Amino acid sequence: MSPLDLAIVMLCAAVGFTLQGAVGFGMGILGSPILMFVDPRMVPGPVLASTMLFTLALSVRERRAIDLAGLRWAIVGRLVGTAPAAWVLAVLPAAQLRLLFGGIVLFAVLLSVSGLRVAPRPPALLIGGLLSGIMGTIAAIGGPPLALLYQDAPGAQVRGTLSGLFFFGTIVSLTALVLVGRFGIDELRLTLAMLPGALFGFLLSPRFASRLDRGYTRRAVLSVATVAGLLVVIRYFP
Repeated sequence: MSPLDLAIVMLCAAVGFTLQGAVGFGMGILGSPILMFVDPRMVPGPVLASTMLFTLALSVRERRAIDLAGLRWAIVGRLVGTAPAAWVLAVLPAAQLRLLFGGIVLFAVLLSVSGLRVAPRPPALLIGGLLSGIMGTIAAIGGPPLALLYQDAPGAQVRGTLSGLFFFGTIVSLTALVLVGRFGIDELRLTLAMLPGALFGFLLSPRFASRLDRGYTRRAVLSVATVAGLLVVIRYFP
């Protein structure tokens, strides 16, 4: 990885994890499409591994606000969704995986802007966890399905509950990636490049959590994700 690539990775991680620490998700949908262009090996393994450490810290910080009852249902769904996603990673050629990745990015954006209002009840949490498992394992973007359910909840509950799910879910997803040969020493080294940005985001995000302008920030994140997702899809075609 060149010095410029390393700088992009660290900057992307710093911005993405600051956003995730402030609103509960964002590193995957903002960072994964950009990191895919820097080095395809960054997604999903290194993004998931750095997110695992970040969400552990965030879960501890917001532990009093976690919706434990809802979290249990979402975890069950995440477990169910991880296995088929790992199988897809094991059997699809790299070019088709990039196309699938681009499609997941765009689907995540559509979920985020859909305006749907779904109460976080057991059936919806199971389905949300299932989608989070599939999208998180393939593309490291597991936030939008659960964020959709908790969009009307207090900010601390959103951050705490999503972080609890992501921490558990990333452990499961990383285990699956190891088993199918998609996470090894190279991916572990790439993870180290993201950790300074994760630490920066964790320390800085509380300053934004209570006063973040969700309107402009959300639009900017979704715009970047849409463009990046489209570029990934376009690259699949000659």
